[in-house]
Amino acid sequence: MKNDTKTATQARILVADDEASARNGLATLLRGEGFEVALAEDGLQALARVEQSAPDVLVTDLQMPGLDGIELLRRAREVTPELIVVLVTAFADVETAVRAMHEGAEHYLTKPVQVDELLLVVRRALERRKLRDEATEMRTRLAEHLSFDNIIGSSPAMQEVFDVIEQVARSKASVLITGESGTGKELVAQAIHENSPRASAPFIKLHCASLAETILESELFGHEKGSFTGAAARREGRFKQADGGTLFLDEIGEISPAIQVKLLRFLQERTFERVGGNETLKVDVRVIAATNRELPAEVAAGKFRDDLYYRLNVVNIEMPPLRARPSDLLPLATHFLRRFARENNKSIDGFADDAVERITAYRWPGNVRELENVIERAVVLCDGAKLTNKHLPAGVGAATRGGVHMPGSTLAEIERHAILTTLEACGGRTSQAAQMLDISVRKIQYKLQEYGVTMQRTTAVKPPESR
Repeated sequence: MKNDTKTATQARILVADDEASARNGLATLLRGEGFEVALAEDGLQALARVEQSAPDVLVTDLQMPGLDGIELLRRAREVTPELIVVLVTAFADVETAVRAMHEGAEHYLTKPVQVDELLLVVRRALERRKLRDEATEMRTRLAEHLSFDNIIGSSPAMQEVFDVIEQVARSKASVLITGESGTGKELVAQAIHENSPRASAPFIKLHCASLAETILESELFGHEKGSFTGAAARREGRFKQADGGTLFLDEIGEISPAIQVKLLRFLQERTFERVGGNETLKVDVRVIAATNRELPAEVAAGKFRDDLYYRLNVVNIEMPPLRARPSDLLPLATHFLRRFARENNKSIDGFADDAVERITAYRWPGNVRELENVIERAVVLCDGAKLTNKHLPAGVGAATRGGVHMPGSTLAEIERHAILTTLEACGGRTSQAAQMLDISVRKIQYKLQEYGVTMQRTTAVKPPESR
């Protein structure tokens, strides 16, 4: 009976056999069951087809000229790790069967092939992969649920940020967002606005570091016609544009002392004048500022007014660097992969193990912004079903291979390195590793969950390298 399920009609099967009768016979039977079937006359031709079109299933003869079934299996799965491979041979050989399964074969059948047995193997393998893909999708959706207005993060540090956003959004208080460049300070500012009573009013942004003092003053407060060379008409500033809403001032630590005075006056009185004007304007604007500078140090050095600092810093949100939230790395990378795959009309299932290792081994000095740029580049270059090591820039993961830097690494990174390398030495035995490290088994299990690492008891465990 013909199988009309979605799994069958969408699955593509490549049949590789140097015997034309066996090859064509299998193709006819599989097509009759609703599968899309392609053919290859030998191992080299089959490998080329795998590289070109990435089938779902490969049914291959064991003995073929040029490239035998075992070598085809190994090389095809290097190209497409999720490929389901069924080996077929005229000679039953236990040693070869074991070798085939070790290389990742789904099953091992002898000729003449029993069609019902082959169909059962293929359908069960496709169903298992479907369930695995659904589980991966559910994990990704869970990670997205643990987000706040597109700010991804399930780590304790980010959950604290989400809690503060939720509480401060309902207030009128000024907010100062601090943290390294690329940590997502603008996203936090926008989340505060969009979850506030001002959400229907404008959210206006201004990057203070990119403008000269005279231009910045005009951008903030507006100017009157003729107030300076080139001022051909009156122009409203960002404060006026943001009336009723929120003004986000990025890199607030870069503004000059003169602008600091005028900004302080606005925060105290909610009034200002346009450049070259005498009319006092009053607006209702909430100010959210951000900086990657240490403003208390700037205040101590006399470079930033302490009264302005206190006015801006009514509520402080400190954005953690990406290296301090390792459990968020892969959910963030997956989020960016899916987004850029959609934008580039590509079908990419996820990350290969070698790419995961590189991503988790890197310190990400540019934080989320750097990760986003790297994943976008990798998606553009990706030509297969998975994003692999070769699609990542050479510098990602290269600087910290072989262990942590002393000095230069955080205590969290040193702890991660100690736990994973000790587990590797213990063959994945948590009780033995806990005894060596003088910590509890429960703590090791908690840390592995935080790192997103699954350890198995083996004699050759290879955890991701420490960042």
